Amino acid sequence: MDAARVADEFGLGRVRCASSEPVGRGRQGLVWRLETSEGRWAVKVAHGVVDEERLAAAAAFADAAVAAGVPTPAVRRTASGAVCSASTSVTAWVDLLQPDTLLDPSLVGAAVAGLHRVAPPAVGPVEDWYAAPVGAPAWDDLVARLASAGAPFADELGRLRGELVALESWLEPPTDLVTCHRDLWADNLLPTVDGGVCVLDWDNCGPAARDQELACVLFEFARGDAGRASALVEAYAAVGGPARVTRRGDFSMLVAQLGHIVEIGCRDWLAPTDRSPTRDDAEAWVRQGLDDPHTRAVLDALLVAVRP
Repeated sequence: MDAARVADEFGLGRVRCASSEPVGRGRQGLVWRLETSEGRWAVKVAHGVVDEERLAAAAAFADAAVAAGVPTPAVRRTASGAVCSASTSVTAWVDLLQPDTLLDPSLVGAAVAGLHRVAPPAVGPVEDWYAAPVGAPAWDDLVARLASAGAPFADELGRLRGELVALESWLEPPTDLVTCHRDLWADNLLPTVDGGVCVLDWDNCGPAARDQELACVLFEFARGDAGRASALVEAYAAVGGPARVTRRGDFSMLVAQLGHIVEIGCRDWLAPTDRSPTRDDAEAWVRQGLDDPHTRAVLDALLVAVRP
């Protein structure tokens, strides 16, 4: 990161200090900490070429969320009003803690409701990542290839294969589309040092159904805990959240996303990529779906806990 260039282009004032190494490493870029005479900043440098139009739309959504009181860092723009310069973007700095799926469910519910109340209209189609199955033939092929290659998780995936295929029978096309965050996992909805929560990383926002996004949040932050699930949806509804999780199809985005995450991890383990340069990196993707799986029993229990 060129701290002086970033401070100049984004009007951040005089540089006081900058982290010598990235303080955050995501799948889409590195994050650096910068302190200037105007404040403290998170500087994200993308790994590759940035879709500036999409980034600008995401920033506009984040602006609306900030204005509505959703806890998320304010986006900084250049003097010309651009969100990104040389694959670099800037937001206000927030002091955060490590990811925690046991966050106060009331805080989580209220934050997600705030996002959903100001969600802009959807633009474009829903990508397969959020809606399409991996499919039984692809799962069978991956299980066989991983077993042949000696993958340490091959047997686990083989045992879960039937469950993954059965879950894909639940998939329903999303309706009542709006722009959603679409990445509200625990590493993007984080605890803050002052006891609150903060929504991060708007890069993946796009068309989705709010019911389906709420179902993803329910699984991530409640899992098999009926009390946490009830508290989350009650807090969500209490501040005007418009979504409701009422049927199996509402878990469609969860099933599709986690399926594709596991699929990508498996494929990267077999043939490493820039996304997963080592087999350990690839296995970390796979573990997101294997270590605490989203089985039909778990999701049905969530439905019982939150269905009106």
